[in-house]
Amino acid sequence: MLPLFILVFLFLLTIYAFLIERFRSAWNSIPAFEVPETEPIASVTVVIALRNESANVNRLLASLGHQDFPASLLEILLVDDFSTDDTVEKIRNYRGALCEQMKLIQLKELYRDETALQSHKKRALEAGIRIAKGTLIITTDADCTMGRNWLKTLVHFQESTGAQFIAAPVKIAPVTGFLGRFQSLDFLTLQGITGAAVYKRSLSMCNGANLLYTRQAFTEVKGFEGVDALPSGDDMFLMHKIYKQYPDAVFYLKHQEAIVTTAPAENWKAFFHQRIRWASKADHYDDKRLFKVLLQVYLVNLCFLLLALWVLFVPSYGFLLLLLFTAKILIEFPFVNSVAGFFGLQPLVRWFPVFQPAHILYTIIAGWLGKFGSYQWKGRTIKKPNLAA
Repeated sequence: MLPLFILVFLFLLTIYAFLIERFRSAWNSIPAFEVPETEPIASVTVVIALRNESANVNRLLASLGHQDFPASLLEILLVDDFSTDDTVEKIRNYRGALCEQMKLIQLKELYRDETALQSHKKRALEAGIRIAKGTLIITTDADCTMGRNWLKTLVHFQESTGAQFIAAPVKIAPVTGFLGRFQSLDFLTLQGITGAAVYKRSLSMCNGANLLYTRQAFTEVKGFEGVDALPSGDDMFLMHKIYKQYPDAVFYLKHQEAIVTTAPAENWKAFFHQRIRWASKADHYDDKRLFKVLLQVYLVNLCFLLLALWVLFVPSYGFLLLLLFTAKILIEFPFVNSVAGFFGLQPLVRWFPVFQPAHILYTIIAGWLGKFGSYQWKGRTIKKPNLAA
């Protein structure tokens, strides 16, 4: 029985090697974008959903206030999702640059019953987009910061390409400690896959912390209709809907000035709940190509765990496990190293072999609980909806 398992394992690992090499090649092939020196002409509405972001909101407002972008073309809508801390008070007390362009919207004034909402973030974004004046919608998260040329870079890229949807780069703020380095490295790998897949238009992948889409496209695909019962997925589900409408107008912007920096999870519990939330979307993807890739990655990691458990009973297979483990590192390293270089996080790469066992375990656990478990987000316990009911 074990020899058959080993053959299956080798087959899956071979396919995985070709998959990672395609991602590496595609990532390195993304053309550089030169930002023109002219001023952008499109009007922009930045929509940000917030809930209990007291620790982060001042940094966010400062980053938005320092944008090098024409104030006459800019609108910033901050949509509060029933915060229970002083997030709203801090927004109201903000007196920095571009404060006149900022407007606070509170979901509690639109929806009296908080528990009746199935997807709070989608409702928050919809509330902002519904009154947005800009022809371009840009979304980010409340725990993010960005450089002063962020908006200008995104808008110039849209105007140069005619994009209906742009996925832009996100990185986790540099941190120390095992967890901090681990999630930073894991996250930049996901970003590399995102950039490669979107560039080749092979998968619909993105992160809601840094997106641009036209208000026209959002309206034409009827926004989040059809996926609004799902608690997560305001980014990738919408992206795929727009991709089906405009298959040649979805882009990834690979430019350092477009990078948004997000805060890391504070502890392992928060980290796992975040990743379980992401994994919970997997079996609802309309883009079945993505599900196949996720399944491939999951099965490879599961094979490593099963072989490691077998080695506990038959130590003679330990050398084979070590050999395959080394092969996995060699398969992934060139891709991860290239992506880390773009994000300025290359010192993290030396930790890559060390993190491999933890990465295998977390992939298996988060994938399983994303399918069958619940998670906590912003003080709420979220269970997967029964869409068949």
